[in-house]
Amino acid sequence: MTRTKKTAIRARSGRLVALGALGLAAVTLAATPAFAKGSVDISAQRTTHVGETYRVTGHGNDDAAPFLRVCIEDRSSGGVWQQISCGSIVTAGTEAQDVMQIKAAHTGIVEYRAVVYGLTTPTDSHPVRERTSDTATVSVR
Repeated sequence: MTRTKKTAIRARSGRLVALGALGLAAVTLAATPAFAKGSVDISAQRTTHVGETYRVTGHGNDDAAPFLRVCIEDRSSGGVWQQISCGSIVTAGTEAQDVMQIKAAHTGIVEYRAVVYGLTTPTDSHPVRERTSDTATVSVR
């Protein structure tokens, strides 16, 4: 074989390797699922006394749905989560929030969490739970 033939074969094989690598990268990126971005958070004071009023605030956002709503849920003594309040419906890209004033009725530990719901329209009757926050614990003395 001549020197030019060897150089041409090496160049051609190098191009094939590069094209194969680009093809593999394209297939890998296409097969990787896209995840929605967003967050949800809740805040409440840690302790209070019976008869005092305290504030619980939940806020969050998500880009998976065109409309969002944040709701606050509570439970006491390890019971079942119950929805106690919901904020107004906002468009995606805007932070949804729910602020609630609660009067402590009896002693014990009360846990709260915020939930972001996604809606397809402002009047959607079947919202989808997108994200749930960690719990905020309030000790009532």
